[in-house]
Amino acid sequence: MIDRRLRVLRAIERHGTVTAAARVCRMTPSAASHQMQALARELDVVLLEPEGRGVRLTPAARILLAHGEVLGAQWERARADLAAHRAGDVGGELRFCGFSTAAAAVVPPALQRLRSAHPALRLHLREAEPALAFDLLAAGHSDIVVVVATPDIPPASEAAFDQSPLYDEPLDILVGPEHPLAGRDGVALSDLAAEPWICGSPGSAYHQLVVLACAGAGFAPDIAHYADEWDTGAALVARGFGVAMVPRLAGLPPGHATRRIPVGAAPARRVITAVRAGSGEQPTVAAGLDALRQVRASLPLGV
Repeated sequence: MIDRRLRVLRAIERHGTVTAAARVCRMTPSAASHQMQALARELDVVLLEPEGRGVRLTPAARILLAHGEVLGAQWERARADLAAHRAGDVGGELRFCGFSTAAAAVVPPALQRLRSAHPALRLHLREAEPALAFDLLAAGHSDIVVVVATPDIPPASEAAFDQSPLYDEPLDILVGPEHPLAGRDGVALSDLAAEPWICGSPGSAYHQLVVLACAGAGFAPDIAHYADEWDTGAALVARGFGVAMVPRLAGLPPGHATRRIPVGAAPARRVITAVRAGSGEQPTVAAGLDALRQVRASLPLGV
């Protein structure tokens, strides 16, 4: 088995503090610190140096992590080869992390397919923001993540993960029934440059999505209200307090009078899957990824 302390070291690299890494790895800060000290003593190198209120990895720590990624991927492939020798149905546990409409529109139908095809498989879903989903994956607390690609997730080139695009989801504009554009069959995003916007909280994936899409259209949105739930956002839009951007698959509450308008040259958000490098060959993970691809083929994306 690959030394679990490497996962703690990787989490420290991502989050910059032992405390934050310990939280992700589900241990106390003192336990995480003790593990790093013990690992440094065993290898006879310095792994961490203080930097402001946090720590930074030394060159020796980065060398260790580079080798750890290779070893980790090989370990996952070894588990896949061993699983291939076991007889019987695909079984065991398969843990998903999903975010927003990915969790609502894609993962549950995939779980349903898996339950029918592999009754012995124990299935779990946790909803989490994209960055946290990757933390859970790296720490071994999740097996497959289905998330929106945002600036705060690891780059596709990071060797610790195998990332693959699942689908591109168009973004629509939501306006109230009295809005001047309510009767249009389509709009340009730039038509809404002077509008007040309703958006997710700063730092959330939804907030990043809106800001980046508007920047691509040549303006910064004037955010008048923050709403993280579709029910709250739709209620504000219906009463004329602003416009909002909604993913094509987002289910909106029926109690609010809103008008959904496609955007010309529609901005889109990319939804991806990610697994630990090498683990996609394991029968359970391979079955999960295949179920997601089957569901993707039936999505009403209009692209």
